Amino acid sequence: MEKTMFTNEVILSWLRYFSANMDISLAKLKMLDITGKNKNLIPTVMHNEAVLVFTDAGHPDIFYDMWNAELGDCTIWYNEGSDPEGDIKHDRVADMIDRGINASAAMLIINPDAATNYPIGMENSRFSCGSVQYVCREVRAVIMSKLNLSDRDNICIVSGESIAVETALIADEGSVTAVEYDPRDQETMMENAAKFGLKNVNIIDSLEGGYPSNLPVPDMAFIVASKRTNHEIQNLLAVNPEMDFVFYTLDFELLMDMPEIFKNNELERTEIINVGVSRVNSKNLVDPFPAPWIISAKRMEK
Repeated sequence: MEKTMFTNEVILSWLRYFSANMDISLAKLKMLDITGKNKNLIPTVMHNEAVLVFTDAGHPDIFYDMWNAELGDCTIWYNEGSDPEGDIKHDRVADMIDRGINASAAMLIINPDAATNYPIGMENSRFSCGSVQYVCREVRAVIMSKLNLSDRDNICIVSGESIAVETALIADEGSVTAVEYDPRDQETMMENAAKFGLKNVNIIDSLEGGYPSNLPVPDMAFIVASKRTNHEIQNLLAVNPEMDFVFYTLDFELLMDMPEIFKNNELERTEIINVGVSRVNSKNLVDPFPAPWIISAKRMEK
């Protein structure tokens, strides 16, 4: 079992403390331990009405970051000190932006405006404006369904910025490695990670030298196909020979190259789909979007 300063006994004592001092149903609580971990506090608060957060010292900007993410109306319930005892206090996040956390403790965050439904395929307007041409939300929704992620998955995303964001929100107990070759796209990815409060995203500039040994090994990869794809597959399979893949391309020639690439890397195609999206605009005319190919592949069975 993973070691933590918040053992079962400590967690139970904090639950009893908050239950005794405020009117709340513990059955509705979401618990989040952010001690020494890359956990996404802000998205968790955005999508849950009550979050019990266990934290260590060393988070000087935690309330400012929440306020900056438009969570200023949330209420923080807390006490002074590291033990579940004494008077309980509560303040709005907007009134706590100059405070940090200087000791291990628990705090209860109440968000009455929580969006408890998670939207797969977010509006592109929610992402940072920058160098990236984002795929339309309907296509992204299809991609996310093909990835079929769990909350503990580790995934590598190559040149898929908005996919990396949605993946990090879903796999909040796992990690995302976002590969961005263009420095401008790296900057946009960093802006998105900050905007969505994503602590489980690692941004790297290449897979040319192999997959970084200091990052979690991916279970799956999403790759926007390019002339580098064959080499990227080889480097990813070197760290996880059983990795699953999902590829995206609008390039017909690259699509035609995929069977040979799969053969060279002992992969087999499990599915290929073409996604077409059209919308009717304000003039009652049909606006078509680019229709990408999405190809799923896995290791050949021997």
